[in-house]
Amino acid sequence: MKKILIIEDEKIIRNELKSLLENSGYEVLIIEKFDNVKENIKNMKFDLILMDINLPNKNGEILLKEIRKESNVPIIMVTSRVGEVDEVLSISYGADDYITKPYNPTILLLRIQNIFKRMDNNMDDLFYDNISVNPQKGILKQGEKVLELTKNEMIIFTYLLSNRGRIVTRDDLMTDLWNNNEFINDNALTVNISRLRNKLQNFGLENRIETRKGQGYKLL
Repeated sequence: MKKILIIEDEKIIRNELKSLLENSGYEVLIIEKFDNVKENIKNMKFDLILMDINLPNKNGEILLKEIRKESNVPIIMVTSRVGEVDEVLSISYGADDYITKPYNPTILLLRIQNIFKRMDNNMDDLFYDNISVNPQKGILKQGEKVLELTKNEMIIFTYLLSNRGRIVTRDDLMTDLWNNNEFINDNALTVNISRLRNKLQNFGLENRIETRKGQGYKLL
């Protein structure tokens, strides 16, 4: 049974999420005190986090950024804010997905299901020239050098790798990431591509993702 941690300060919403997830077969953990959230998280074991942006004492996006320094656990941001800035910031800080209140229960469950499906999909190591790619661990390895990618960055990279030399459209990538691009802002993909490019460049792989204007991307 997958464990989901809810970080939500509004009691009514927290209890609604708890009931929804438990009725869907998940084990649910909750945080009710927010004076030392990060330390509480360290002492808990879970498979995914549902986290509100508006938290007491600490902004959820800042907490997300701090968690990402130490863990690649899947995180879905839940917020009442409606705006592209929050979505882009959440994705750029390493969120796996984003949903706004009032959330659609079916869509939320599908997004959680899709994340766990990707995690459980056993994939053997792939190779990009002389670099090994381990989708399960989220790493690229060349000799002693190791590059860690977030789940979304790895999904993008492996999709480009499986289509190496061919142009992949933005719609193709968004469909592969979220299975349904109707609910995803286009800016989120741009942010992920940008972060992936920067990480590859710092790893010594410069200019490996080519942008074809009006067409998409190609891995060289």
